[in-house]
Amino acid sequence: MKPVRIRYQTYEFDGHDIHIKSLRDRQQFSDNFGEAEGMGISPSQWPLFGVVWESSEILAEKMLTYDIKDKRILEIGCGMALSSLLLNARNADITATDYHPETANFLSDNVNLNNGKHIPYLRTSWLNEVDGLGEFDLIIGADLLYERQHVKQLTDFIHRHTKPQCEIVIVDPGRGHHAPFSARMIELGYSHSQYKPVRDDPLIEVAKSQVLTYTR
Repeated sequence: MKPVRIRYQTYEFDGHDIHIKSLRDRQQFSDNFGEAEGMGISPSQWPLFGVVWESSEILAEKMLTYDIKDKRILEIGCGMALSSLLLNARNADITATDYHPETANFLSDNVNLNNGKHIPYLRTSWLNEVDGLGEFDLIIGADLLYERQHVKQLTDFIHRHTKPQCEIVIVDPGRGHHAPFSARMIELGYSHSQYKPVRDDPLIEVAKSQVLTYTR
């Protein structure tokens, strides 16, 4: 099997340049020992963790000015962890999680590329009820709701890891599951608001994207 091809990009934010090593494109694949296959990750799904999606850029832009003082923060399904790297540059207390077996390697390389401090990371499933992560003041994520069954899995995971007073910020690109997700979060006792993001670049289409926020 050929090694994956990679690319290097710099994402510019006011006062911060975040350098990212990622997969070259969504045609890359490498699972020599069948680890991803054993976790239920198909060849078509395998590269999805390794590119920076538009939703991740929107989330990072929001995190650029977000109030992080004295907050313990968790990024769910971090992928290339653009928001975690930006928050790390802001000296936030950030922890990252994902399910993909290669995420940790890319995260370590990207922390080093940015001369950042170590970012605590855990590979875990949303179904894992004993992951030891603890509770957080702020939970963030981008493009998490791929399938309908993810609604309950994700809401339960978030609910297990929120402090009594907490904030959740999810950027959803419009895959059709954010309404039932919000309904369940309300059932669990969270207030909800949402808005359509505005990007500076007029060539970027965000018509279906929503920034979803929840507080308790």
